[in-house]
Amino acid sequence: METDSSDRCFSGASPAADAPHGASAGVGVRVDAVTVSELSDAALHRRLAEIGRATSALTALHAETLRELTRRTDAATAEQTAKDTLRISGRAARSDVKLSVALGGLDATRSGLEDGTIPEGNAKLIARASTEGPIDEAWLAERAQREGYDEFRRTVARHQAEASSDDGASLLERQRQARSGKIFTSRHDGMVVLNAQFDPVTGARLATVIAAAERRLYSNEDPRSRPSHSQRTADAIAMLILEPDTARPAGTSLLVVADYDAVNHELTNARLSDGTPIPISELGPIAADAQVLPAIFNHATGDLRMGRSRRTATDLQRAALALRDQGCIGCDMSPDYCQAHHIVEWQHGGRTDYDNLVLVCNDCHHKIHDHGHTVEPKPCAGRYELCAPASPSATSNSADSRAPPA
Repeated sequence: METDSSDRCFSGASPAADAPHGASAGVGVRVDAVTVSELSDAALHRRLAEIGRATSALTALHAETLRELTRRTDAATAEQTAKDTLRISGRAARSDVKLSVALGGLDATRSGLEDGTIPEGNAKLIARASTEGPIDEAWLAERAQREGYDEFRRTVARHQAEASSDDGASLLERQRQARSGKIFTSRHDGMVVLNAQFDPVTGARLATVIAAAERRLYSNEDPRSRPSHSQRTADAIAMLILEPDTARPAGTSLLVVADYDAVNHELTNARLSDGTPIPISELGPIAADAQVLPAIFNHATGDLRMGRSRRTATDLQRAALALRDQGCIGCDMSPDYCQAHHIVEWQHGGRTDYDNLVLVCNDCHHKIHDHGHTVEPKPCAGRYELCAPASPSATSNSADSRAPPA
């Protein structure tokens, strides 16, 4: 018999007498203990949603408690108390206290967390943005309730640039000043760890070079014993640092997009390929220091339609796909780490045309070929998304899943 607690959740009602006691996560937010293995797929989905709302409510309670503790003592004492009581790292404790203080001035965000309508990750994005410059908190809180994390991250970045009086230049400068890097040996396993943070422009440049180095390594690998993606990334970074005289990998141009205002005869809305906005003032240095690929993406030309003449996407097609998809259509991974997938597969007569290609990362590519996921058009014209199969048993194995990154 299937057990489904969805009717009891969030109602404020007590669980049945013979059911285990549930954990209260806040006013009107409750998740009751059930036998998960007896739930249907639909019930599992509902339960995940319930847990997500409860997690948000718990985050709100956590922040409220730390905020009051900070008010009564000070931030340092609150951090130490959180570290000792919750048995978390000092870094995590500092982050939690900063979040609690920021949320104190964000009424709409705090309210959404408390009732479970704003996910924890989205609330943290709003809180961080509020410490970096002016924002319209009510507008962001409304968007936070209906956008996934990756989409909302881009929404916040665009909003910050629009709200800035200097086209986001001061925000980019603060990000550059906040750069950090360290190399240390892990006490756990003796591995050497490289940890660094960069501003979006520098980070995008690094990502394009590392991704190109990865593609070079991939092409030289034995298909029967390929390393994992994370191992290949480590190998690419090591090669670039330890072999600095190695020729610059092909395909390392930084793709930057801008709109042309025909009325005022100026470029506007400059952004990286994943949609991250950058100040227009950055275009000059980028153009002077990088290879520039001027192109007008015209569906009527043959530039984006290779047909059956070649299987892999051209550089121009990849640039156009990066502009349209802004990353993996399944998980939003950066375009630099994606490959072009044929919607109608190559071996089934599919053409290497712009409108038959989408960007997917390696993991999502395998979801398509090995786990039955499908590429479906989104309501907005010309955009696509990755959809899970109706049945978990639906799988497909195709030669395209073994194709090297484009």
